[in-house]
Amino acid sequence: MKAKIFKPAKNAMQSGRGHATQWLLEYELETARRPEPLMGWTSSRDTLNQVRLKFESKEAAVAFAESRGFDFTIGEDHTRIVKPRSYLDNFKYRPFEEEK
Repeated sequence: MKAKIFKPAKNAMQSGRGHATQWLLEYELETARRPEPLMGWTSSRDTLNQVRLKFESKEAAVAFAESRGFDFTIGEDHTRIVKPRSYLDNFKYRPFEEEK
């Protein structure tokens, strides 16, 4: 069974980063998704794609996957880069710089 371990990015619809500290383990799809003939909804015969396991650290998620014998891939942690700026920097005059 294949799994994916990653740390989700911050939700673009929210300003806080409250739930972005946990690592997730998701199972990868075993079967293809297809539209259902009656309603047209997208469905899959694999119900494990609905399961998302949360862990406090990457090591805990890796230990869980190894104990179950899963093949897994680890996504990189996206760290936030903050450039310190003051409010005055929004209004400073910067002359056009020629291309070098």
